[in-house]
Amino acid sequence: MRPMNAVESRISVVALLFAMTASAAIDGTVVNGTTGKPQPGATVTLFQTSDQGPQDLGSVKTDASGKFVIDKDVKPGQGGGPLLLQAVYGGVQYNKVIPPGFPMTGVNIPVFETSKTQGDAKIDQHMILLEPSPTGEMKVSETYVFKNEGKTTWNDPDRGTLQFALPAASQGKVELNVLAPGGMPIRRAPDPGPKPNTYKLDFPIKPGESQVEMTWTMPFTTPGSFEDQILAKGGLTRLVAPLGVTLKSPDLEVLGQEPSSQATVYNVKSPNIKVDVEGTGSLNAPGSGDNSADNTAPGLSEILPKLYGLAAGNSNLGESLLAVKWILLTVIGMLALGFVMLYRKGDPELKTPDTASASTTKAPGHARGRG
Repeated sequence: MRPMNAVESRISVVALLFAMTASAAIDGTVVNGTTGKPQPGATVTLFQTSDQGPQDLGSVKTDASGKFVIDKDVKPGQGGGPLLLQAVYGGVQYNKVIPPGFPMTGVNIPVFETSKTQGDAKIDQHMILLEPSPTGEMKVSETYVFKNEGKTTWNDPDRGTLQFALPAASQGKVELNVLAPGGMPIRRAPDPGPKPNTYKLDFPIKPGESQVEMTWTMPFTTPGSFEDQILAKGGLTRLVAPLGVTLKSPDLEVLGQEPSSQATVYNVKSPNIKVDVEGTGSLNAPGSGDNSADNTAPGLSEILPKLYGLAAGNSNLGESLLAVKWILLTVIGMLALGFVMLYRKGDPELKTPDTASASTTKAPGHARGRG
C-alpha cells in the first residue's frame, strides 16, 4: 500500500476529527467562577429529563483544561424533555439546563469554591403568610429569599445555612422545598437544631438568588394568637394576611395591601413574633384575586413578585421594579427554559405548595454533591 501524500494525510485528519466531533453528543468546559479559571477534576453527569424524573446517561471527569465530553446520542426534547448537565465540585451540585434548540457543544458550567463562612450571602427577604381556616387549623407558608453577590458558595453542613423554629403545635411536620440559581425545586428534610422545636437546613447558598419555601400547619380557632421566633439573622421579615384576616400587635406596622389579592402586608419589628389573629381567609378564596380558580392557597413564592416592592416599603414604581428584578429574572428564566413547567400538570400559575411539591424533582440518589 502506497504511503499517503500530504494532501491525503490532511484530509484523513480532518475526517477523523469530524467523526470524533459527530460522535460526541455534548461537550463543554467547567469554569471556576471564584478563580476565573477552568476547573479540572469536576464530575459532570448528563441527565435526560422525563416525566419519570431525570434519567442518568453517564458521568465523566473534566480534564486538566476543565473540558468534558459525554458521547451520547441524545438531544433535548427527543425522548424526554430538556437535558440537564450537573457538575459536582467541592461537594456541591451546579446545574445547567439545555432546552431544545440550544447548542450542545461548548457548554460552560460555572462552579465555585465553598466556604463555611457566610461571606456575601445574606437573607434578603423573609415572608410569612398566615391562612387560618374555619376547620380549626392555620396554614403557615414561609419564603426565604437569599442573595449571594460574592464569588464563593456558602456551605455549612454542620450548622446549616438556615436555622428556624417551629411552634410546638406544628409537631415538627414541615414541607420544605429549595430552589438554587439555575436549578430545580428540590424537596429537602431539615435536621434537628440544638434546642427543642428548632431546626437547621443543609442547603448550599450559591452566588445568585436562592429560595427556601416552608409550609406547615397548626391547630387554630379564631380569634387566637400566633407565636414564632426568627432565628435567621438578616433581611426584612413581613407578615402577610389574606382578605378577611386581621393581625394585631405592638410589634407590627401595616405597610399596605397588595392590589390583586388584597392581602395586607405587615412589617415585623421584633424577631419574637406574637400577634393576635382574627378571622379566616385564604389567598385563594373567592374574590381574593387572580387565583380564585383554584380551591387552595398558592405558595407564598408565587405572590412574592407582587408583594416584593410593597414589602420593601417602596413608594416609587422604579424602585419597586428594581426590588423585584431578581425574582422576575428567575421566573422568566425558568419559564423560558421550560424545565420545571414541562412536567407540572395543569396551569403552573395556579399551583399550590401541596401540588407543587408533588411535582418537584428530587436529587438523584447517586449524586455526590448537595444543592
